[in-house]
Amino acid sequence: LLESEYPQFPTSWSPDGQKLAFTEIHPSTGHDIWILDLQGGRSAQPLLRSEYYENKAVFSSDGEWLAYVSTESGQREVYVRAFPGPGGKWQISTEGGDNPVWAPSGQEIFYRSGDKMMSVLFQADPVPSTSKPRLMFKTLDEESRIDLPNYDTSPDGGQFLMIKGEDEPAVTEINVVLNWHEELKRLVPTN
Repeated sequence: LLESEYPQFPTSWSPDGQKLAFTEIHPSTGHDIWILDLQGGRSAQPLLRSEYYENKAVFSSDGEWLAYVSTESGQREVYVRAFPGPGGKWQISTEGGDNPVWAPSGQEIFYRSGDKMMSVLFQADPVPSTSKPRLMFKTLDEESRIDLPNYDTSPDGGQFLMIKGEDEPAVTEINVVLNWHEELKRLVPTN
């Protein structure tokens, strides 16, 4: 979709599938949030590009809001801002926050704070407002070892799926199957 001399990784698709939020790691500004517009010329534009760590942008279910992580307060915290703007930003977490995920309703944001799963209610109208963060439950492990959320919600928002971190042995062998489609046709003929 896009070429760059700097590392990039996707974080969220807009609900209409026309915009991709991604992070680019630049030598002078670090982690920055960019938006790739897939309409027209497929152009990418920076949304948040500063000296702070800005990462993990996720679209709300209506595509009008982005939750993301920034270190502008001195530690990682979760923020919400209108997309594509204009408008302000609202700090959602209060004692550190990472890996935000929107509830399917768009009216709640989940995030991790160390070994705690937190929840904040979000109301967009008539003016954006949030509740005080509340502890949902403690997890068995700290943050995910990868820099992405290790959890998500079910489509109805009633359940969580979480990946439990385990100390697994390193992969020492990878099997690559070539022409597997042809082999499948040979083993299971369609006529």
